[in-house]
Amino acid sequence: MSQGPLVVQSDRTLLLEVDHPDAPACRIAIAPFAELERAPEHIHTYRLTPLGLWNARAAGHDAEQVVDVLLTYSRYPVPSSLLVDVADTMDRYGRLRIEKHPTHGLVLVSTDRAVLTEVTKSARVKGLLGAKIDDDTVVVHPSERGHLKQVLLKLGWPAEDLAGYVDGEAHAIDLAEQGWHLRPYQKEAAESFWHGGSGVVVLPCGAGKTVVGAASMAAAKATTLILVTNTVSARQWKDELVRRTSLTADEIGEYSGARKEIRPVTIATYQVITTKRGGIHPHLELFDARDWGLIIYDEVHLLPAPVFRMTADLQARRRLGLTATLVREDGREGDVFSLIGPKRYDAPWKDLEQQGYIAPADCVEVRVTLTDEERMTYAIAEEDVKYRLASTAESKTEVVVDLVNKHRGQPTLVIGQYVDQLDDLAERLGAPLIKGETTVRQREKLYEQFRSGEIDLLVVSKVANFSIDLPSAQVAIQVSGAFGSRQEEAQRLGRLLRPKGSGTTARFYAVVARDTVDADFAQHRQRFLAEQGYAYRILDAADAV
Repeated sequence: MSQGPLVVQSDRTLLLEVDHPDAPACRIAIAPFAELERAPEHIHTYRLTPLGLWNARAAGHDAEQVVDVLLTYSRYPVPSSLLVDVADTMDRYGRLRIEKHPTHGLVLVSTDRAVLTEVTKSARVKGLLGAKIDDDTVVVHPSERGHLKQVLLKLGWPAEDLAGYVDGEAHAIDLAEQGWHLRPYQKEAAESFWHGGSGVVVLPCGAGKTVVGAASMAAAKATTLILVTNTVSARQWKDELVRRTSLTADEIGEYSGARKEIRPVTIATYQVITTKRGGIHPHLELFDARDWGLIIYDEVHLLPAPVFRMTADLQARRRLGLTATLVREDGREGDVFSLIGPKRYDAPWKDLEQQGYIAPADCVEVRVTLTDEERMTYAIAEEDVKYRLASTAESKTEVVVDLVNKHRGQPTLVIGQYVDQLDDLAERLGAPLIKGETTVRQREKLYEQFRSGEIDLLVVSKVANFSIDLPSAQVAIQVSGAFGSRQEEAQRLGRLLRPKGSGTTARFYAVVARDTVDADFAQHRQRFLAEQGYAYRILDAADAV
Protein backbone atom coordinates (compact mmCIF):
# COMPACT_ATOMS: atom_id res chain seq x y z
CA MET A 1 0.00 0.00 0.00
CA SER A 2 1.26 3.48 -0.89
CA GLN A 3 2.30 5.73 1.97
CA GLY A 4 1.18 8.80 0.05
CA PRO A 5 0.33 12.18 1.62
CA LEU A 6 -3.36 12.17 0.62
CA VAL A 7 -6.40 10.55 2.23
CA VAL A 8 -9.29 10.42 -0.27
CA GLN A 9 -12.66 9.99 1.47
CA SER A 10 -16.05 8.95 0.15
CA ASP A 11 -17.64 12.25 1.27
CA ARG A 12 -15.55 13.95 -1.49
CA THR A 13 -13.01 15.44 0.94
CA LEU A 14 -9.27 15.10 0.43
CA LEU A 15 -6.97 15.32 3.47
CA LEU A 16 -3.39 16.34 2.74
CA GLU A 17 -0.66 15.69 5.33
CA VAL A 18 1.45 18.85 5.09
CA ASP A 19 4.64 17.43 6.59
CA HIS A 20 4.83 14.50 4.16
CA PRO A 21 7.78 14.78 1.72
CA ASP A 22 5.42 14.39 -1.28
CA ALA A 23 2.93 16.99 -0.02
CA PRO A 24 4.22 19.91 -2.18
CA ALA A 25 4.02 17.85 -5.39
CA CYS A 26 0.58 16.53 -4.40
CA ARG A 27 -0.77 20.01 -3.71
CA ILE A 28 0.32 21.19 -7.17
CA ALA A 29 -1.25 18.09 -8.77
CA ILE A 30 -4.68 18.45 -7.09
CA ALA A 31 -4.87 22.27 -7.34
CA PRO A 32 -6.55 22.33 -10.81
CA PHE A 33 -9.60 20.35 -9.65
CA ALA A 34 -9.84 20.35 -5.82
CA GLU A 35 -11.01 23.36 -3.80
CA LEU A 36 -9.04 24.19 -0.66
CA GLU A 37 -11.38 24.45 2.34
CA ARG A 38 -9.06 24.58 5.35
CA ALA A 39 -5.28 24.85 5.72
CA PRO A 40 -4.30 24.91 9.40
CA GLU A 41 -0.95 23.61 10.63
CA HIS A 42 -0.75 19.89 9.80
CA ILE A 43 -3.69 18.62 7.72
CA HIS A 44 -5.16 20.60 4.79
CA THR A 45 -8.70 19.79 3.67
CA TYR A 46 -9.74 19.96 0.02
CA ARG A 47 -13.12 19.16 -1.50
CA LEU A 48 -14.17 17.79 -4.87
CA THR A 49 -17.16 19.79 -6.17
CA PRO A 50 -18.90 19.79 -9.55
CA LEU A 51 -17.79 23.41 -10.10
CA GLY A 52 -14.16 22.55 -9.34
CA LEU A 53 -14.22 19.52 -11.65
CA TRP A 54 -15.88 21.50 -14.47
CA ASN A 55 -13.32 24.24 -13.95
CA ALA A 56 -10.61 21.64 -14.49
CA ARG A 57 -12.29 20.37 -17.68
CA ALA A 58 -12.54 23.93 -19.00
CA ALA A 59 -8.83 24.38 -18.29
CA GLY A 60 -7.96 21.25 -20.31
CA HIS A 61 -7.80 18.49 -17.67
CA ASP A 62 -9.77 15.27 -18.19
CA ALA A 63 -11.20 12.70 -15.78
CA GLU A 64 -8.39 10.23 -16.49
CA GLN A 65 -5.80 12.75 -15.27
CA VAL A 66 -7.81 13.52 -12.12
CA VAL A 67 -8.27 9.84 -11.28
CA ASP A 68 -4.58 9.17 -11.91
CA VAL A 69 -3.57 11.94 -9.47
CA LEU A 70 -5.89 10.57 -6.76
CA LEU A 71 -4.59 7.01 -7.20
CA THR A 72 -0.95 8.16 -7.30
CA TYR A 73 -0.99 10.16 -4.06
CA SER A 74 -3.65 8.41 -1.96
CA ARG A 75 -2.46 6.57 1.13
CA TYR A 76 -5.45 4.20 1.14
CA PRO A 77 -7.55 2.66 -1.65
CA VAL A 78 -9.70 5.37 -3.28
CA PRO A 79 -13.46 4.67 -2.93
CA SER A 80 -14.63 3.34 -6.31
CA SER A 81 -17.90 5.28 -6.00
CA LEU A 82 -15.90 8.52 -5.88
CA LEU A 83 -13.91 7.64 -8.99
CA VAL A 84 -17.14 6.87 -10.88
CA ASP A 85 -18.65 10.14 -9.68
CA VAL A 86 -15.58 12.15 -10.79
CA ALA A 87 -15.79 10.62 -14.27
CA ASP A 88 -19.56 11.15 -14.55
CA THR A 89 -19.40 14.74 -13.27
CA MET A 90 -16.60 15.75 -15.64
CA ASP A 91 -18.38 14.01 -18.51
CA ARG A 92 -21.31 16.43 -18.11
CA TYR A 93 -19.05 19.30 -19.21
CA GLY A 94 -18.95 19.78 -22.95
CA ARG A 95 -21.99 17.69 -23.97
CA LEU A 96 -23.36 21.12 -24.80
CA ARG A 97 -21.16 23.44 -26.84
CA ILE A 98 -21.62 27.02 -27.97
CA GLU A 99 -20.19 27.38 -31.47
CA LYS A 100 -20.25 29.65 -34.51
CA HIS A 101 -22.37 28.38 -37.40
CA PRO A 102 -21.51 29.48 -40.97
CA THR A 103 -25.07 30.66 -41.70
CA HIS A 104 -26.94 30.83 -38.40
CA GLY A 105 -24.36 32.67 -36.26
CA LEU A 106 -24.17 31.54 -32.63
CA VAL A 107 -25.60 28.06 -31.93
CA LEU A 108 -25.90 25.54 -29.10
CA VAL A 109 -24.76 22.11 -30.27
CA SER A 110 -25.10 18.83 -28.39
CA THR A 111 -23.46 15.42 -28.65
CA ASP A 112 -26.36 14.07 -26.54
CA ARG A 113 -29.87 14.75 -27.88
CA ALA A 114 -31.52 13.88 -24.57
CA VAL A 115 -29.50 16.58 -22.80
CA LEU A 116 -30.36 19.17 -25.45
CA THR A 117 -34.05 18.24 -25.18
CA GLU A 118 -33.87 18.47 -21.38
CA VAL A 119 -32.38 21.98 -21.33
CA THR A 120 -34.54 23.37 -24.15
CA LYS A 121 -37.65 22.27 -22.22
CA SER A 122 -36.48 24.14 -19.09
CA ALA A 123 -38.43 27.30 -18.27
CA ARG A 124 -35.13 28.97 -17.30
CA VAL A 125 -33.86 28.73 -20.88
CA LYS A 126 -36.97 30.30 -22.40
CA GLY A 127 -36.10 33.41 -24.41
CA LEU A 128 -32.37 32.59 -24.55
CA LEU A 129 -32.57 30.24 -27.53
CA GLY A 130 -33.96 30.73 -31.03
CA ALA A 131 -35.07 28.32 -33.73
CA LYS A 132 -34.08 24.66 -33.84
CA ILE A 133 -31.81 24.02 -36.85
CA ASP A 134 -31.75 20.22 -36.51
CA ASP A 135 -31.98 17.59 -33.77
CA ASP A 136 -28.56 18.56 -32.41
CA THR A 137 -28.43 22.33 -33.00
CA VAL A 138 -30.37 25.35 -31.71
CA VAL A 139 -29.77 29.03 -32.46
CA VAL A 140 -28.50 31.17 -29.55
CA HIS A 141 -29.38 34.85 -29.32
CA PRO A 142 -25.90 36.50 -29.31
CA SER A 143 -26.88 38.94 -26.56
CA GLU A 144 -27.78 35.99 -24.30
CA ARG A 145 -24.47 34.10 -24.63
CA GLY A 146 -23.37 34.87 -21.07
CA HIS A 147 -26.82 34.47 -19.51
CA LEU A 148 -27.27 31.10 -21.25
CA LYS A 149 -23.96 29.84 -19.82
CA GLN A 150 -25.08 30.87 -16.31
CA VAL A 151 -28.41 29.05 -16.67
CA LEU A 152 -26.86 25.88 -18.13
CA LEU A 153 -24.36 25.77 -15.25
CA LYS A 154 -27.22 25.93 -12.73
CA LEU A 155 -29.03 23.14 -14.63
CA GLY A 156 -25.93 20.97 -14.20
CA TRP A 157 -24.94 20.96 -17.88
CA PRO A 158 -22.13 23.52 -18.22
CA ALA A 159 -21.55 24.48 -21.85
CA GLU A 160 -18.14 24.54 -23.46
CA ASP A 161 -17.87 27.90 -25.21
CA LEU A 162 -16.03 27.34 -28.49
CA ALA A 163 -17.46 30.37 -30.29
CA GLY A 164 -14.12 32.11 -29.87
CA TYR A 165 -13.29 35.78 -29.61
CA VAL A 166 -13.14 38.71 -31.93
CA ASP A 167 -9.66 40.23 -31.87
CA GLY A 168 -11.04 43.71 -31.27
CA GLU A 169 -9.40 46.93 -32.36
CA ALA A 170 -5.61 46.56 -32.41
CA HIS A 171 -3.57 48.89 -30.22
CA ALA A 172 0.18 48.73 -29.61
CA ILE A 173 0.95 47.86 -25.97
CA ASP A 174 4.32 46.59 -24.77
CA LEU A 175 5.79 46.10 -21.32
CA ALA A 176 8.35 48.74 -20.33
CA GLU A 177 11.84 47.26 -20.45
CA GLN A 178 13.58 49.49 -17.93
CA GLY A 179 13.59 49.36 -14.13
CA TRP A 180 11.53 46.23 -13.47
CA HIS A 181 10.72 42.72 -14.67
CA LEU A 182 7.85 40.26 -14.29
CA ARG A 183 8.19 37.91 -11.33
CA PRO A 184 8.07 34.21 -12.34
CA TYR A 185 4.55 33.65 -10.94
CA GLN A 186 3.24 36.85 -12.62
CA LYS A 187 4.58 35.64 -15.98
CA GLU A 188 3.06 32.20 -15.40
CA ALA A 189 -0.30 33.73 -14.44
CA ALA A 190 -0.45 35.95 -17.54
CA GLU A 191 0.55 33.04 -19.82
CA SER A 192 -2.00 30.69 -18.20
CA PHE A 193 -4.73 33.26 -18.84
CA TRP A 194 -3.65 33.97 -22.42
CA HIS A 195 -3.41 30.31 -23.47
CA GLY A 196 -6.81 29.62 -21.88
CA GLY A 197 -8.52 32.51 -23.67
CA SER A 198 -10.53 33.84 -20.71
CA GLY A 199 -10.61 33.18 -16.99
CA VAL A 200 -9.64 34.24 -13.48
CA VAL A 201 -6.23 34.77 -11.87
CA VAL A 202 -6.18 34.50 -8.06
CA LEU A 203 -3.24 36.21 -6.32
CA PRO A 204 -2.95 37.56 -2.77
CA CYS A 205 -3.13 41.29 -2.16
CA GLY A 206 0.29 42.82 -2.69
CA ALA A 207 1.38 40.18 -5.21
CA GLY A 208 0.91 42.44 -8.24
CA LYS A 209 -2.44 41.64 -9.85
CA THR A 210 -2.23 44.92 -11.82
CA VAL A 211 1.09 43.77 -13.29
CA VAL A 212 -0.56 40.53 -14.48
CA GLY A 213 -3.21 42.73 -16.10
CA ALA A 214 -0.50 44.79 -17.83
CA ALA A 215 1.23 41.63 -19.10
CA SER A 216 -2.08 40.33 -20.45
CA MET A 217 -2.69 43.64 -22.24
CA ALA A 218 0.77 43.41 -23.80
CA ALA A 219 -0.14 39.92 -25.06
CA ALA A 220 -3.49 41.10 -26.49
CA LYS A 221 -2.13 44.30 -28.08
CA ALA A 222 -5.72 45.52 -28.37
CA THR A 223 -8.05 48.16 -26.97
CA THR A 224 -8.84 47.27 -23.37
CA LEU A 225 -11.74 48.05 -21.00
CA ILE A 226 -10.79 47.73 -17.30
CA LEU A 227 -13.60 47.61 -14.71
CA VAL A 228 -12.61 48.61 -11.15
CA THR A 229 -14.25 49.18 -7.77
CA ASN A 230 -13.70 52.92 -7.29
CA THR A 231 -12.12 56.07 -8.70
CA VAL A 232 -9.01 55.90 -6.49
CA SER A 233 -8.38 52.39 -7.81
CA ALA A 234 -8.89 53.63 -11.39
CA ARG A 235 -6.18 56.26 -10.94
CA GLN A 236 -3.80 53.74 -9.34
CA TRP A 237 -4.32 51.45 -12.35
CA LYS A 238 -3.55 54.36 -14.69
CA ASP A 239 -0.35 55.30 -12.83
CA GLU A 240 0.79 51.67 -12.81
CA LEU A 241 0.09 51.17 -16.53
CA VAL A 242 2.02 54.33 -17.45
CA ARG A 243 4.93 53.07 -15.34
CA ARG A 244 4.88 49.42 -16.49
CA THR A 245 3.95 49.68 -20.18
CA SER A 246 4.54 51.70 -23.33
CA LEU A 247 1.15 53.42 -22.87
CA THR A 248 1.13 57.19 -22.32
CA ALA A 249 -1.27 58.97 -19.97
CA ASP A 250 -3.16 60.33 -23.02
CA GLU A 251 -3.94 56.78 -24.23
CA ILE A 252 -5.69 55.87 -20.95
CA GLY A 253 -9.17 57.24 -20.20
CA GLU A 254 -11.09 57.36 -16.91
CA TYR A 255 -14.84 56.67 -17.03
CA SER A 256 -16.16 57.50 -13.56
CA GLY A 257 -18.55 59.80 -11.76
CA ALA A 258 -16.06 62.64 -12.25
CA ARG A 259 -14.89 62.02 -15.85
CA LYS A 260 -16.24 60.39 -18.99
CA GLU A 261 -13.17 59.73 -21.17
CA ILE A 262 -13.10 56.91 -23.73
CA ARG A 263 -9.61 56.10 -24.97
CA PRO A 264 -7.89 52.98 -26.40
CA VAL A 265 -7.50 51.84 -22.77
CA THR A 266 -10.49 52.93 -20.66
CA ILE A 267 -10.76 52.35 -16.91
CA ALA A 268 -14.39 52.45 -15.68
CA THR A 269 -15.88 51.99 -12.21
CA TYR A 270 -18.52 49.32 -11.62
CA GLN A 271 -20.61 51.97 -9.89
CA VAL A 272 -20.89 54.32 -12.85
CA ILE A 273 -21.77 51.62 -15.39
CA THR A 274 -24.50 50.23 -13.12
CA THR A 275 -26.02 53.69 -12.46
CA LYS A 276 -29.70 53.67 -13.37
CA ARG A 277 -31.70 56.72 -14.44
CA GLY A 278 -35.35 56.62 -15.44
CA GLY A 279 -35.29 52.83 -15.58
CA ILE A 280 -32.32 52.65 -18.00
CA HIS A 281 -28.54 52.39 -17.67
CA PRO A 282 -27.28 55.50 -19.50
CA HIS A 283 -23.61 54.48 -19.47
CA LEU A 284 -24.01 51.11 -21.13
CA GLU A 285 -23.01 52.64 -24.44
CA LEU A 286 -19.49 52.45 -22.98
CA PHE A 287 -19.51 48.75 -23.87
CA ASP A 288 -20.22 49.57 -27.52
CA ALA A 289 -18.05 52.69 -27.70
CA ARG A 290 -15.06 50.77 -29.01
CA ASP A 291 -14.32 47.36 -30.42
CA TRP A 292 -12.66 46.15 -27.21
CA GLY A 293 -10.18 43.28 -27.57
CA LEU A 294 -9.79 42.60 -23.83
CA ILE A 295 -11.97 43.21 -20.75
CA ILE A 296 -10.29 43.13 -17.30
CA TYR A 297 -12.49 42.76 -14.21
CA ASP A 298 -10.57 43.91 -11.12
CA GLU A 299 -11.74 42.39 -7.79
CA VAL A 300 -13.87 40.02 -9.88
CA HIS A 301 -15.39 38.35 -6.79
CA LEU A 302 -17.22 41.64 -6.12
CA LEU A 303 -18.93 41.81 -9.51
CA PRO A 304 -22.31 43.38 -8.79
CA ALA A 305 -25.31 41.42 -10.07
CA PRO A 306 -26.24 44.07 -12.68
CA VAL A 307 -22.77 43.78 -14.21
CA PHE A 308 -23.21 40.00 -14.46
CA ARG A 309 -26.36 40.59 -16.49
CA MET A 310 -25.27 43.63 -18.49
CA THR A 311 -21.89 42.45 -19.72
CA ALA A 312 -23.31 39.42 -21.49
CA ASP A 313 -22.62 41.08 -24.84
CA LEU A 314 -18.91 41.18 -23.95
CA GLN A 315 -18.75 37.39 -24.18
CA ALA A 316 -17.15 37.75 -27.60
CA ARG A 317 -14.12 39.46 -26.01
CA ARG A 318 -11.27 37.95 -24.04
CA ARG A 319 -12.04 38.38 -20.33
CA LEU A 320 -9.57 38.43 -17.41
CA GLY A 321 -10.82 38.40 -13.81
CA LEU A 322 -8.41 39.40 -11.03
CA THR A 323 -8.99 38.71 -7.33
CA ALA A 324 -7.32 37.77 -4.06
CA THR A 325 -10.17 35.38 -3.17
CA LEU A 326 -13.02 33.90 -5.16
CA VAL A 327 -15.05 33.58 -1.94
CA ARG A 328 -18.55 35.09 -2.28
CA GLU A 329 -20.82 35.04 0.75
CA ASP A 330 -23.84 34.68 -1.59
CA GLY A 331 -22.38 31.51 -3.12
CA ARG A 332 -22.37 32.94 -6.65
CA GLU A 333 -18.84 31.79 -7.55
CA GLY A 334 -20.48 29.79 -10.36
CA ASP A 335 -21.51 33.05 -12.03
CA VAL A 336 -17.87 34.12 -12.18
CA PHE A 337 -17.00 30.80 -13.82
CA SER A 338 -19.79 30.98 -16.40
CA LEU A 339 -19.37 34.65 -17.35
CA ILE A 340 -15.64 35.34 -16.98
CA GLY A 341 -14.16 31.86 -17.32
CA PRO A 342 -12.47 29.19 -15.16
CA LYS A 343 -9.71 29.80 -12.65
CA ARG A 344 -6.53 29.83 -14.75
CA TYR A 345 -3.97 30.49 -12.00
CA ASP A 346 -3.90 30.46 -8.20
CA ALA A 347 -0.85 31.16 -6.01
CA PRO A 348 -1.10 30.14 -2.32
CA TRP A 349 -0.43 33.08 0.00
CA LYS A 350 2.07 31.22 2.17
CA ASP A 351 4.11 30.09 -0.87
CA LEU A 352 4.61 33.69 -1.99
CA GLU A 353 5.42 34.73 1.58
CA GLN A 354 8.12 32.04 1.83
CA GLN A 355 9.60 33.23 -1.48
CA GLY A 356 9.74 36.81 -0.13
CA TYR A 357 7.19 38.26 -2.57
CA ILE A 358 4.66 39.24 0.12
CA ALA A 359 5.31 40.25 3.72
CA PRO A 360 4.96 37.74 6.57
CA ALA A 361 2.00 38.55 8.82
CA ASP A 362 1.25 37.99 12.50
CA CYS A 363 -2.54 37.74 13.03
CA VAL A 364 -3.80 38.42 16.55
CA GLU A 365 -7.37 38.29 17.84
CA VAL A 366 -7.60 40.62 20.82
CA ARG A 367 -10.49 39.59 23.08
CA VAL A 368 -12.13 42.34 25.07
CA THR A 369 -14.39 41.74 28.09
CA LEU A 370 -17.31 44.17 28.09
CA THR A 371 -18.16 46.10 31.26
CA ASP A 372 -21.13 44.91 33.34
CA GLU A 373 -23.20 47.81 32.00
CA GLU A 374 -22.31 46.99 28.37
CA ARG A 375 -23.10 43.31 28.92
CA MET A 376 -26.51 44.12 30.35
CA THR A 377 -27.32 46.50 27.48
CA TYR A 378 -26.29 43.74 25.05
CA ALA A 379 -28.30 41.06 26.91
CA ILE A 380 -31.62 42.91 26.65
CA ALA A 381 -31.11 44.17 23.08
CA GLU A 382 -33.08 42.89 20.08
CA GLU A 383 -31.23 40.30 17.98
CA ASP A 384 -30.85 42.60 14.98
CA VAL A 385 -28.89 45.25 16.92
CA LYS A 386 -26.67 42.97 19.01
CA TYR A 387 -23.84 42.85 16.48
CA ARG A 388 -23.63 46.62 16.20
CA LEU A 389 -23.72 47.00 20.01
CA ALA A 390 -20.92 44.47 20.47
CA SER A 391 -18.85 45.90 17.60
CA THR A 392 -19.04 49.51 18.79
CA ALA A 393 -18.71 48.98 22.56
CA GLU A 394 -16.68 51.65 24.33
CA SER A 395 -14.46 48.92 25.83
CA LYS A 396 -13.29 47.99 22.31
CA THR A 397 -12.60 51.61 21.41
CA GLU A 398 -10.33 52.01 24.44
CA VAL A 399 -8.34 48.90 23.46
CA VAL A 400 -7.90 50.24 19.91
CA VAL A 401 -6.52 53.52 21.27
CA ASP A 402 -4.08 51.55 23.46
CA LEU A 403 -2.93 49.41 20.49
CA VAL A 404 -2.34 52.53 18.37
CA ASN A 405 -0.24 54.04 21.13
CA LYS A 406 1.73 50.77 21.42
CA HIS A 407 2.70 51.02 17.73
CA ARG A 408 3.26 54.79 17.52
CA GLY A 409 5.72 55.60 14.75
CA GLN A 410 4.79 52.55 12.66
CA PRO A 411 2.48 53.13 9.66
CA THR A 412 -0.89 52.04 11.06
CA LEU A 413 -4.42 51.64 9.67
CA VAL A 414 -7.48 51.53 11.94
CA ILE A 415 -10.30 49.86 9.99
CA GLY A 416 -13.99 49.61 10.85
CA GLN A 417 -17.53 49.22 9.63
CA TYR A 418 -19.52 51.82 11.62
CA VAL A 419 -18.91 55.45 10.72
CA ASP A 420 -19.97 56.97 14.06
CA GLN A 421 -17.47 54.68 15.82
CA LEU A 422 -14.75 55.71 13.36
CA ASP A 423 -15.60 59.42 13.78
CA ASP A 424 -15.07 58.99 17.52
CA LEU A 425 -11.80 57.07 17.06
CA ALA A 426 -10.40 59.60 14.59
CA GLU A 427 -11.12 62.43 17.02
CA ARG A 428 -9.53 60.62 19.99
CA LEU A 429 -6.47 59.61 18.00
CA GLY A 430 -6.10 62.97 16.26
CA ALA A 431 -5.98 61.07 12.97
CA PRO A 432 -7.52 61.77 9.54
CA LEU A 433 -10.56 59.67 8.58
CA ILE A 434 -11.46 58.31 5.14
CA LYS A 435 -15.12 57.34 4.74
CA GLY A 436 -17.78 57.26 2.04
CA GLU A 437 -18.35 61.02 1.96
CA THR A 438 -14.62 61.84 1.77
CA THR A 439 -13.99 63.32 -1.69
CA VAL A 440 -11.82 61.42 -4.15
CA ARG A 441 -9.30 64.29 -4.14
CA GLN A 442 -9.06 64.22 -0.34
CA ARG A 443 -8.73 60.40 -0.31
CA GLU A 444 -5.91 60.52 -2.86
CA LYS A 445 -4.15 63.25 -0.88
CA LEU A 446 -4.35 61.30 2.41
CA TYR A 447 -3.25 58.01 0.78
CA GLU A 448 -0.27 59.81 -0.77
CA GLN A 449 0.67 61.41 2.57
CA PHE A 450 0.51 57.94 4.17
CA ARG A 451 2.67 56.40 1.43
CA SER A 452 5.28 59.14 1.69
CA GLY A 453 5.46 58.93 5.50
CA GLU A 454 4.09 62.44 6.06
CA ILE A 455 1.39 60.81 8.22
CA ASP A 456 1.66 57.37 9.83
CA LEU A 457 -1.92 56.83 11.09
CA LEU A 458 -5.15 56.61 9.07
CA VAL A 459 -8.67 55.68 10.20
CA VAL A 460 -10.57 54.12 7.29
CA SER A 461 -14.04 52.71 6.67
CA LYS A 462 -14.85 49.84 4.32
CA VAL A 463 -14.10 52.14 1.34
CA ALA A 464 -10.44 51.15 1.83
CA ASN A 465 -11.12 47.39 1.68
CA PHE A 466 -10.40 47.05 -2.02
CA SER A 467 -7.81 48.01 -4.60
CA ILE A 468 -5.99 50.54 -2.42
CA ASP A 469 -2.20 50.41 -2.65
CA LEU A 470 -0.58 51.36 0.66
CA PRO A 471 2.74 49.49 0.57
CA SER A 472 4.15 51.16 3.68
CA ALA A 473 1.39 49.94 6.06
CA GLN A 474 2.82 47.73 8.82
CA VAL A 475 -0.02 47.52 11.36
CA ALA A 476 -3.79 47.15 10.83
CA ILE A 477 -6.27 47.25 13.70
CA GLN A 478 -9.76 46.04 12.81
CA VAL A 479 -12.38 47.29 15.27
CA SER A 480 -15.48 46.09 13.38
CA GLY A 481 -16.36 44.31 10.15
CA ALA A 482 -19.18 43.34 7.79
CA PHE A 483 -20.61 40.53 9.92
CA GLY A 484 -18.92 37.24 8.88
CA SER A 485 -17.38 38.31 5.56
CA ARG A 486 -14.33 36.12 4.86
CA GLN A 487 -13.25 38.01 1.75
CA GLU A 488 -13.34 41.31 3.65
CA GLU A 489 -10.99 39.84 6.27
CA ALA A 490 -8.65 38.72 3.49
CA GLN A 491 -8.74 42.14 1.83
CA ARG A 492 -7.99 43.90 5.10
CA LEU A 493 -5.00 41.72 5.88
CA GLY A 494 -4.01 42.31 2.28
CA ARG A 495 -3.46 46.01 3.00
CA LEU A 496 -0.34 44.89 4.92
CA LEU A 497 1.16 42.29 2.60
CA ARG A 498 3.26 44.52 0.32
CA PRO A 499 6.86 43.41 0.98
CA LYS A 500 8.72 45.64 3.43
CA GLY A 501 12.27 46.55 2.48
CA SER A 502 13.38 45.87 6.04
CA GLY A 503 11.78 42.39 6.13
CA THR A 504 9.40 43.61 8.84
CA THR A 505 6.55 41.31 9.87
CA ALA A 506 3.12 42.92 9.42
CA ARG A 507 0.73 42.90 12.40
CA PHE A 508 -3.00 42.41 11.93
CA TYR A 509 -5.18 42.86 15.02
CA ALA A 510 -8.87 41.93 15.12
CA VAL A 511 -10.43 43.45 18.26
CA VAL A 512 -13.38 41.27 19.31
CA ALA A 513 -15.96 41.50 22.13
CA ARG A 514 -15.89 38.27 24.17
CA ASP A 515 -19.14 36.28 24.70
CA THR A 516 -21.06 38.08 21.94
CA VAL A 517 -22.07 37.54 18.31
CA ASP A 518 -19.02 39.68 17.46
CA ALA A 519 -16.86 36.71 18.51
CA ASP A 520 -19.02 34.27 16.49
CA PHE A 521 -18.74 36.38 13.34
CA ALA A 522 -15.00 36.88 13.91
CA GLN A 523 -14.50 33.12 13.85
CA HIS A 524 -16.26 32.87 10.48
CA ARG A 525 -14.38 35.89 9.09
CA GLN A 526 -11.04 34.34 10.01
CA ARG A 527 -11.79 31.06 8.26
CA PHE A 528 -10.48 32.09 4.86
CA LEU A 529 -7.15 33.26 6.27
CA ALA A 530 -6.84 30.10 8.37
CA GLU A 531 -7.41 28.19 5.12
CA GLN A 532 -4.47 30.12 3.64
CA GLY A 533 -2.26 29.07 6.55
CA TYR A 534 -2.52 32.17 8.77
CA ALA A 535 -3.00 31.09 12.37
CA TYR A 536 -4.53 33.67 14.70
CA ARG A 537 -3.04 34.05 18.14
CA ILE A 538 -5.72 34.87 20.71
CA LEU A 539 -4.72 37.35 23.42
CA ASP A 540 -6.65 38.96 26.20
CA ALA A 541 -6.79 42.74 25.78
CA ALA A 542 -4.64 43.23 28.89
CA ASP A 543 -1.85 41.09 27.39
CA ALA A 544 -2.09 42.60 23.89
CA VAL A 545 -1.52 46.20 24.93
